[in-house]
Amino acid sequence: MRLISVNVGLPRAVSHNGRVVTTGIFKQPVAGRVPLRLHNLDGDRQADLSVHGGPSKAVYVYPSEHYDFWRAELRDSTLTWGMFGENFSTSGLLEHGVHVGDRLGVGSAEVMVTEPRLPCYKLGIKFGRDDIVKKFLRSRRMGFYLAVLIEGEVGAGDAIEILSRADESVSIAEFTATYLDRKNDPASIMRVLAAKHLAAGWKNYFVAQLAKLQAG
Repeated sequence: MRLISVNVGLPRAVSHNGRVVTTGIFKQPVAGRVPLRLHNLDGDRQADLSVHGGPSKAVYVYPSEHYDFWRAELRDSTLTWGMFGENFSTSGLLEHGVHVGDRLGVGSAEVMVTEPRLPCYKLGIKFGRDDIVKKFLRSRRMGFYLAVLIEGEVGAGDAIEILSRADESVSIAEFTATYLDRKNDPASIMRVLAAKHLAAGWKNYFVAQLAKLQAG
């Protein structure tokens, strides 16, 4: 498992459907070692902190393996690392193989897997096409977020090591499937809720969903 590219970017104002929108989705690969802080990488920021960034979403990971699928799907697009707004383009870390609470070592930092990425309309801004959000959701190629447990430095080419697996947890792929396909399945919801390191916002969401189902 390896870190292929480190991608950062600062928020910028862009025109979208007749209005000005500020977004941090435009990420570019950077060379050399980059300090990884508790909330983000040096040189990287999020525009809307109510839905992006923060301690549970400090780093967005996107598997490089997905790029071949998207090159076939989006033949008119030039896809370079960071195209999906990811901070880490990786190899060997796929959604079915990582679980909420798994701890990883990368460079001199230690991080923890927290939740899948759900796209917003700003992905459409990046690609210049509004249908990309639906395509992204249908693909189930979501990527995932990391919390930073120990700050350090990271760089392209770093090995990624699994330091510990979270017991009784849920994979990012199963988490995504529960949210998108199994909202009416109490057993699937309970599987997600059993994840010890489930973010508070997601816990509240699934508890409410479960209560709705139980109320009939």
